[in-house]
Amino acid sequence: MRAMTYDLFIGDRTFSSWSLRGWLMLEKFGLPYRTRMVGLYSGTMAQDLAPLAPARLVPALRTAEGDVIGESIAMAETLAERHPDAGLWPSDPALRARARWLCAEMTSGFAALRDACPMQLQHVNAGFVPSDAVRSDLDRLEQIWTSARDLAGTQDGWLLGRYSLADVFFAPVAARIIGYALPVSDSARSYCERTIQDPAFRRWRSEGLTQTYEPFPYPVYAPCTDWPA
Repeated sequence: MRAMTYDLFIGDRTFSSWSLRGWLMLEKFGLPYRTRMVGLYSGTMAQDLAPLAPARLVPALRTAEGDVIGESIAMAETLAERHPDAGLWPSDPALRARARWLCAEMTSGFAALRDACPMQLQHVNAGFVPSDAVRSDLDRLEQIWTSARDLAGTQDGWLLGRYSLADVFFAPVAARIIGYALPVSDSARSYCERTIQDPAFRRWRSEGLTQTYEPFPYPVYAPCTDWPA
């Protein structure tokens, strides 16, 4: 690994799903970084990101050399290139190809789920009723998660055996399934619970909960229950 420290620009931890992905890429694989907060809800986002132009969204990454990388999939590939021994992608070619497929589909798909269930890590919206479109997205998740495990020869645990960028990219999806009490199989729910119970995820969430929001920026579907311990 090269000696370097990255600057990672992120938004509010309780809500910024893409920021969570960017942070996990560095935190879970032991890469050195500093976090820089961007004001998603305070109205300073454009000002905060101005030095990183043309980046306009979080997360954004700045290397020790001063290069700026936007878009999570580009950050993932860049970090994997710069740190080939960190294990961001699976070492097996078939599993590595599948991991890339999963990340790409996550980036471009699941619009109904993402629109109806914005990530929030504060409570469980037990009263949320998923639409047919959201249920269709959940069915697709079940299909690709099961297929990934079949390919890896594992029935539980991380999607491709060892933790990889595929798990990074689906972490906010797992948080949505928990946060809106969405109907999924026992296997899928076990994966989601594993994700939110991971020490890195728990640290991210606990740091996010140090900030309060009034009013809460997303709909609340009563009854609400506590986030799983």
